[in-house]
Amino acid sequence: MIKYCTRCVMPHTKPDLHLDDEGICNACRSYEKRTEVEWVSRGKELDLIIEKYKNKGSNWDCIVPVSGGKDSTYQVVRMIQLGLNPLCVTATTCDLSAIGRKNIENIKKLGVDLVEFSPNPIVRAQLNKIGLSEVGDIAWPEHVGIFTIPIRAAVQFNIPLVVWGENSQNEYGGPAAAAENNVLTRRWLEEFGGLLGLRVSDLSATYGINEKNLIPYQYPTDEELKRVGVTGLFLGHYLPWDGLSNALIAQANGFHSYGEPCEGSMVDYENLDNHFHGIHDYFKFLKFGFARATDQASLHIRRGRITRKDGMEVVRERDGKFPWTYLGKSLEAMLDKIDVSLPEFQKICDRFTNKKIFLKDSSGELLRDKYGNLTKVNYDNV
Repeated sequence: MIKYCTRCVMPHTKPDLHLDDEGICNACRSYEKRTEVEWVSRGKELDLIIEKYKNKGSNWDCIVPVSGGKDSTYQVVRMIQLGLNPLCVTATTCDLSAIGRKNIENIKKLGVDLVEFSPNPIVRAQLNKIGLSEVGDIAWPEHVGIFTIPIRAAVQFNIPLVVWGENSQNEYGGPAAAAENNVLTRRWLEEFGGLLGLRVSDLSATYGINEKNLIPYQYPTDEELKRVGVTGLFLGHYLPWDGLSNALIAQANGFHSYGEPCEGSMVDYENLDNHFHGIHDYFKFLKFGFARATDQASLHIRRGRITRKDGMEVVRERDGKFPWTYLGKSLEAMLDKIDVSLPEFQKICDRFTNKKIFLKDSSGELLRDKYGNLTKVNYDNV
């Protein structure tokens, strides 16, 4: 049976999430500590870092990895306000949406230089298919590339400081949520960056992909990092981090939201750049019994914006629906991009479904409604 945090709506099935003796998850406990942070002191720490790296060895003061989302727009706004000249680096998403493109173009209008790296689309499609079939994550190459491509740019352009957004371990719960984990390193990527046990170094020998085509997905060598002195900091360690506040500031600076909640979401301002987000979130639901709406509801519950009861109602209504569409694009069109048929996709779904957490019929087969949706075993036991 699934156990839920007694404070938010996160289930114990989430990897790296733990419930303490009071039934409260480590993500909620981490947020408790954040409310005690002396943010003025943290801001002064950031000012000292900025002075250290400003005008150091390059035409640009720092790199800001940007997807065109509300958080990366917020990061760019803050860096400009701090007097920095950032080089924005975009690792193109797997299946870029029209609104994603619009928001990337908007970042340029803020008055920054932006480099967009688009990996070989044929190789990317191969990696999407490998990620989907091998580890149940169609966005696997994107999750790797967003961490490796900006670091490769830092080495290429001799820019030591890379300014990331949130430490996801802090925001969503995990072993690297402590305050001292404010730096993104190769080890952080390998442990928490979404590799899911599928190593880039294994792809060439196992799947016959030319090693040269895998360069965008590989972290620079230790020697290269040391030569440039690359340091990747989480901005959320130094400034109070909140997705809704970030969205409001981003919108005030030209960011476009969707206009209605995205499929599987309770908000209209997250996960707008990639049509594959819906598939990615659905597999999280199949594996662990929660998806994007659970994440969002839990964040708002911790901040006192909604009650736990209302959060669970949102989760029941929005979480884990079969991804027939996302941002107006059909599932068949998305799958066609990686040469996977709908029946093949459904078989892959079944392979990654944790059958212990969903209702089954008397013969042990998973129960689905007319839209193909599964039902968790104990939604009411919260």
